[in-house]
Amino acid sequence: GADFYNNALKRTTTTDLTAEEIHTIGLSEVDRIHNEMRLIMTKVGFEGDLAEFFVFMRNDKQFYYAADEAGKTRYLKEATQIIDTMKSRLDDLFITKPKADLIVKRVEAFREKSAGKVFYQRPAPDGSRPGSYYANLYDMEAMPTYQMEALAYHEGIPGHHMQIALKQELENIPKFRKFGGYTAYSEGWGLYSEMIPKEIGFYQDPYSDFGRLAMELWRACRLVVDTGMHVKKWTREEGIEYYVTNTPNAKSDAVKMVERHAVMPSQATAYKIGMLKIVELREKAKVDLGEKFDIRKFHDVVLTNGAVPLNVLENMVNDYIAAAK
Repeated sequence: GADFYNNALKRTTTTDLTAEEIHTIGLSEVDRIHNEMRLIMTKVGFEGDLAEFFVFMRNDKQFYYAADEAGKTRYLKEATQIIDTMKSRLDDLFITKPKADLIVKRVEAFREKSAGKVFYQRPAPDGSRPGSYYANLYDMEAMPTYQMEALAYHEGIPGHHMQIALKQELENIPKFRKFGGYTAYSEGWGLYSEMIPKEIGFYQDPYSDFGRLAMELWRACRLVVDTGMHVKKWTREEGIEYYVTNTPNAKSDAVKMVERHAVMPSQATAYKIGMLKIVELREKAKVDLGEKFDIRKFHDVVLTNGAVPLNVLENMVNDYIAAAK
């Protein structure tokens, strides 16, 4: 069992981090994000502790649009505005951009009951179909407005569309790098992409910034619970309890996640480990290059080589630093 899990962690994270190290990283990230959430709680003048704030964010009607056609149309319109505004700022962050466009779509009625909350569909490689950011409006109570920004950045731009559409358009690399993937790389980029817009002035609404943190917190808790279950022998109930206590998410989310850890050991650790590695490499490049550091060139290194394991990405960033020096 232990050997199987350690091998699974290596395959998922494409790093040499041990289960204990991943567990500790998770606990420290949960603490940090909780503290950032407390700052937002103060900013919006909420009276009470963090657990009470979670209940307020989960239940208050101001954060949900009506479940009628008008509410759903409003959601799609605002999601489209978020994507369009971000498109206008891409030159601040990227040199190479995908040729394929990105559109926002509602999940079709025939599959909305069983489909995920939001997802990205890659464009056709021949350019005949754009990339699509799908929003599932079947249950409007699962789509709080404060998550709208972070979801659009993760699934659309600068997230999966920048990474997946771009790699498909690359030339002179093998097909497995154009069309294959490593979860730690692609989902690490997706989670990193929720953060970058904040650095250039987005998430002006503090509740929207809370939504960003809530999504990052969920991924940090995954590190704790996945390793907790498989190494520390936590029960199913202990795993569910950790999510319910430490996040604003509904209990049903926690149950689904714990069952995912049970049947897909290690898979859910990819997101946060991938994001942390990209941030760590960026900080290293910033320190080593000083005034020569250009975030657009750094993003080019990350995105214009196709899908790679994180240890390979580290080598590529080190090569970029050496060349830039």
